[in-house]
Amino acid sequence: MVNQVQQGDGNCQSSKSDSSGSNSGGESSKESSRCSTPVLDADRSDRLRDKMRRRMESGDHWFSLEFFPPRTASGAVNLISRFDRMGSGGPLFIDITWHPAGDPGSDKETSSMMIASTAVNYCGLESILHLTCCNQTKGKITDYLTKAKRLGLKNIMALRGDPLGEDWEEEEEGFNYAVDLVKHIRSEFDDYFDICVAGYPTGHPEAESYEDDLRHLKEKVDAGADFVITQLFFRAETFLKFLEDCRAIGITCPILPGIFPIQGYQSLRQLVKLSKLEVPEDITKVIEPIKDNDAAIRNYGIQQAVKMCRVLLESGKVPGLHFYTLNREVATMEVLRQLGLWIEDPRRPLPWAVSAHPKRKVEDVRPIFWASRPKSYIYRTQDWDEFPNGRWGNSSSPAFGELNDYYLFYLKSKSSKDALLQMWGEELMNEESVNEIFTCYITAQPNRGGHKVLCLPWNDEPLATETNLLKDELEKVNKRGVLTINSQPNINGKPSTDPIVGWGPAGGYVFQKAYLEFFTSSENVTALLKVLKKYEPRVNYHIVNVHGRNLTNAPDMQPNAVTWGIFPGREIVQPTVVDPVSFMSWKDEAFALWIEQWAKLYEDESPSRMIIKYIHDNYFLVNLVDNDFPLENCLWQVIDDMFELLDAPPEPLNDGAVSE
Repeated sequence: MVNQVQQGDGNCQSSKSDSSGSNSGGESSKESSRCSTPVLDADRSDRLRDKMRRRMESGDHWFSLEFFPPRTASGAVNLISRFDRMGSGGPLFIDITWHPAGDPGSDKETSSMMIASTAVNYCGLESILHLTCCNQTKGKITDYLTKAKRLGLKNIMALRGDPLGEDWEEEEEGFNYAVDLVKHIRSEFDDYFDICVAGYPTGHPEAESYEDDLRHLKEKVDAGADFVITQLFFRAETFLKFLEDCRAIGITCPILPGIFPIQGYQSLRQLVKLSKLEVPEDITKVIEPIKDNDAAIRNYGIQQAVKMCRVLLESGKVPGLHFYTLNREVATMEVLRQLGLWIEDPRRPLPWAVSAHPKRKVEDVRPIFWASRPKSYIYRTQDWDEFPNGRWGNSSSPAFGELNDYYLFYLKSKSSKDALLQMWGEELMNEESVNEIFTCYITAQPNRGGHKVLCLPWNDEPLATETNLLKDELEKVNKRGVLTINSQPNINGKPSTDPIVGWGPAGGYVFQKAYLEFFTSSENVTALLKVLKKYEPRVNYHIVNVHGRNLTNAPDMQPNAVTWGIFPGREIVQPTVVDPVSFMSWKDEAFALWIEQWAKLYEDESPSRMIIKYIHDNYFLVNLVDNDFPLENCLWQVIDDMFELLDAPPEPLNDGAVSE
């Protein structure tokens, strides 16, 4: 349900407007330098400039992507979803543009600051925040940089920026040139930030000459810039000449070409106007006759970009390519695929989504409960000063923050209300209707309304590949009211490179205990507790309801490692645990999602809303762990035994009953 960004959005500024003047005038590096640096390599420098250096030394080409902040809250939700999809291809970094008219340094969900922060913290993407001098005092710029540092941002693109009117107005208490902004960053923040600056392959339009503009670029680099990204261009030879000229005057840092795949007639006209470039006549001749055919123009733009990029990469002088995406994905992804740069590595650094915030660099253990809601976990632990490293430990009360706002744009479902109603039911008849929705999600089959159920409140994505290993059993139990929201199969020494369950560096082996988490009725729980007695101590269980009823056989409330890996030359890594104390924080969120994301789709007091509320009020949340991971998973037999007991001729079940 992702909406394409409109071509005419005034925020589409790939123009890196910068004044041409100054005041005076083991593993491969590609694997270890992907956007989300594997935590297991946390001893290596995670600075962007060092990632670039490693890639250059090894000869591994990379790509990066530019985005702009959207205008609306729904646009922000869509953009974060796009980050997740485009991040899967392995960009070295992304960058977020800065727009003075859009309150870019605020806490608004559409601000440059918040979009960049979300990319780092919740999407695990190495990110560069643009910062301009336009209409800003020195003090305000310092405040923005301080805020960026606090939010975990480590990279700044220092620009003068476009004037708000026709001509640049002097900033008496600010900066009028990018070089002064670079100097200020280095003066106030020393070496904390990696700094990028803009280069202009044909010279800045306001520069006195091409040579004069080159001298100003060298001033910015000499002032402390670490690398350069260029304005867009249409000929490979234009960039290669610019690169040669930069090297000739002593600019030695990485210089990345800005690539703009032509995607539409209007967007090309707008971008050319912003950047004050001329489109070569041979390109204009091709585009003019097909200007009303977006598909034809996009296909031409893809082939033109691929051809130009191949020349750049084959020159041996270009280590990476930077793409102006205009917040779209199709054209850029196709160019990258044809170049062989789009690599969806199925191997994960850890079994869960990694944050790129510097203070989470050592984090390598999390409770399994948030496996499908990693952004929520990051949000609820954002104020922690330290993060578990090596083991979860014996913390008696991990301080999880409250999750009161379920509509934060990075936690909200990317599906619209209408789409959710189509998936989860315009009208629910009974509890069996809910069972059917869960079953359709598991099987990827259409519901009775003919719509596929692509998400649930506890998981905004289709079923994970790993969960498909359990699909048949999950279908069977969901049909009978065991409503599963989290599960994993038992694994006994699969290679870490396994495309389905693998994680961590190559050459290792991974292990898992079978895990199952579900909502079910109090009647089912009463029978389940009777059954579980014969499976102890092999099976650990924890059963809670929304009112705080708490039943568990976890010894001394200790955490139980349910995922671990063994890798050459390293200690055992145990990244996922079942922690009884954390489960009590998770259960509040898990139960609340019934109301916040499902029940509230319906009118107050409507039958559908009352059905969901009944489940929220009366069902239990259960987790089960089979500790004997080398043996066949016994959890399905546990559930079968529960159903068998329920299906047996009636007996008094007063003993051990758990109803309120």
